[in-house]
Amino acid sequence: MKKRRIKKRKIFKHFIFMLLMILVAGGVFFGYRTYDTAKRVHQYEEKVEEAAEKNGVSEYKSLLMAIIYTESKGKGIDLMQSSESAFGSQNQISTQDESIERGVSYFAEVLTLAKEKGDDVWTAVQAYNFGIDYVNYVAKNGGKNTIELAETYSRDVLSPTLGNSEKKQYRYWRIQSLIYNGGYLYHNGGNIFYADVVKMNQWILTKMDWLF
Repeated sequence: MKKRRIKKRKIFKHFIFMLLMILVAGGVFFGYRTYDTAKRVHQYEEKVEEAAEKNGVSEYKSLLMAIIYTESKGKGIDLMQSSESAFGSQNQISTQDESIERGVSYFAEVLTLAKEKGDDVWTAVQAYNFGIDYVNYVAKNGGKNTIELAETYSRDVLSPTLGNSEKKQYRYWRIQSLIYNGGYLYHNGGNIFYADVVKMNQWILTKMDWLF
């Protein structure tokens, strides 16, 4: 009996050790991947700064960098995924500089309208994903972006407008979504967590800025 208890303790200790090793390895991998992405996004800082100054939104440079982090992680041509807002369709952007210029210009446009309507800045950020009509929607519903309000707009306005009248959902594996609703978004309904994800990525970039 005593030998059996000792054996069980050894197995338990071995299990805990392996679990800790997995957690450490996962943490190192996640940390390196985050650093690598932040470093890649950082290389566009000067271009973002120039575009932000041109459009009168210099104080939002770190937020614009976070949008790049969120949209493309600094990869590809259309860094800010600004083709649809500029041309109404995908794959119309031909250079990274054009993507930044168009993306910053569009953000400046929605931010200006948000301020005119009395909305907060995160409404403008969410509208970068949803479209400019979201600014007016928030203005009529309290003037402040929330996940609950974004979900209502996604489910009842955006998603049906773009063909999802049955309000079908799909899996979305992010910490924000898992906590809020178990990890779901509406088809054709944009990303209701977009502003929160951008906020988190802005924090990451700010904390890592000293490394570059």
